[in-house]
Amino acid sequence: MVELPMPRSAKSDVVGDRNRSLERGIAILRAFRPGVSELGNSEISERTGLAKATVSRLTQTLVAVGFLERNASRRVYRLAPAVLSLAHAMRLGSPILPTLAPLMRNEATRRRVNVGLAAADGDMMVYLESFRYSPRSSFRTVVSGQRVPVELTSLGRAYLWALPHDQRERELADIADRRARVWPQLRREIEASFEELDRLGYCSVRWQPGVFAVAAPIIAVDLSPHAINISVSSADTQPSFQAQLGPWLIDLRVRCLAELEDALATELG
Repeated sequence: MVELPMPRSAKSDVVGDRNRSLERGIAILRAFRPGVSELGNSEISERTGLAKATVSRLTQTLVAVGFLERNASRRVYRLAPAVLSLAHAMRLGSPILPTLAPLMRNEATRRRVNVGLAAADGDMMVYLESFRYSPRSSFRTVVSGQRVPVELTSLGRAYLWALPHDQRERELADIADRRARVWPQLRREIEASFEELDRLGYCSVRWQPGVFAVAAPIIAVDLSPHAINISVSSADTQPSFQAQLGPWLIDLRVRCLAELEDALATELG
């Protein structure tokens, strides 16, 4: 049987096993972040680096399939409800969230701390769940999807540490490109976090003023690395919190891994 040649347009749209139009469409969806609810084609082009003609074609397609909504009078787009339905399906189908969330909530209550779980999305860590303790004894659950930089946070550094060596080196090379001006200092800080993880099983970072956090990796068979953290709001010195939060986190991680192992074994039958 003779195979017919692919049309020129189809050839140019496929690189190896990857479809470039699909990648570009996803890049457009990623351009919408918290605080950026509406974008026009020009703004999307600036954020993605895609040509305006390409953006115009793909936004029309995304509207047609229900992933974007268009405000015709203002010529802007916003994410459509279908995107939220995908996120909901991800949460319901996750083998990690239903298992770890009760442990995280209980730890936040018992210790009066903030407890979060995150996974990587490109150069950011995305919170999958976060329970935050308030001095008024009430909970505020941070909306899933909040993003923080991989290279600057304890969550991100715990994730990087957990990667296979070759993948970790590629991630560090990407960070070096993005942060070229500050890379020498940042590299030293990341290496110090890796040393903490080697020695203690967790790393500590004070990324935002007034917030101190420790994080450790969650590694399970057939799942991508995740990271779990405990944080507190305080201006106190780092060592005073590290000695307290570190052991709490290690204990929580051990319990989380045990529960996760049981849940995955049950799922496999």
